[in-house]
Amino acid sequence: MVTEVHLGRYVCVTAARTVTAMRARELGRRSVVVGDRVALVGDVSGGPDALARIVRVGERQSVLRRTAADDETTPEGRVERVVVANADQLVIVSAMADPPPRTGFIDRCLVAAYDAEIDPLLCLTKVDLLAGDDAPLALLRDYYAALSLPHVLCRPDRPLDELLAALQGRMSVLIGHSGVGKSTLVNRLVPDAARAVGAVSAIGRGRHISSSAVALRLPGDPGGEPGWIIDTPGVRSFGLAHVSADSLLHGFPDLVEGSTGCPPNCGHTEAGCGLDAWVAAGHADPRRLASYRRLLSSRAGDG
Repeated sequence: MVTEVHLGRYVCVTAARTVTAMRARELGRRSVVVGDRVALVGDVSGGPDALARIVRVGERQSVLRRTAADDETTPEGRVERVVVANADQLVIVSAMADPPPRTGFIDRCLVAAYDAEIDPLLCLTKVDLLAGDDAPLALLRDYYAALSLPHVLCRPDRPLDELLAALQGRMSVLIGHSGVGKSTLVNRLVPDAARAVGAVSAIGRGRHISSSAVALRLPGDPGGEPGWIIDTPGVRSFGLAHVSADSLLHGFPDLVEGSTGCPPNCGHTEAGCGLDAWVAAGHADPRRLASYRRLLSSRAGDG
């Protein structure tokens, strides 16, 4: 499995060792990303000067994508990027304070998870900073009540047993804004994470590569199925221009049924949209509809 990609080199973990590889010419333009299961040939000894070749990429069970920007006016334009392959869980890391939770970002991540058909998990950090004020937590629980969105609470002074249980035996991608405590969480989950990241980043002359995703094996029962976490760089946005309008709506399962009352070819923003009546009848939170429409507008390049 590919655990890190940097400057045309791929760190791969086999049953016996860690191997550095390059893409074989016969792969053509086929991308290779963290999480890919690949076939290697050549020098697979894992020695310091060894370099194998990736000759085949296995069929991907899932692909998590993000668009570089929702705004066509940016230099990058609407560039679709594969974040990771073969993940089965997206862990959305959000701080409860400093910075406060951003439901718009969480909504974007949920859409991406549902579109990739992987399970979402909301991981709430810095709960200790609430200092008895449960209003932010109650707000999130209320906002996502109709989704039954699983979540875990993480405090610096308490074990991460609940989170570890949710991660074991799974391939989980951690994503969150810079400053939400994701790196601290990774170092607690994998005590030698700094050493492990340094080792696989030797292809980058020993520097910690914070601009690329890194897969790390979780400690656990050696006889059981190992869990993996994929730590991604802190992001400012999670573009969804690659997600179709229909798939975008399915990222809001609490609104889907309300769309049955829409007129033909409804764009869900004009007068007469069935979603307005659905929300007015109390079937969904109006904030959820407002968030969905903001994402629609963002996809269209209007915001």
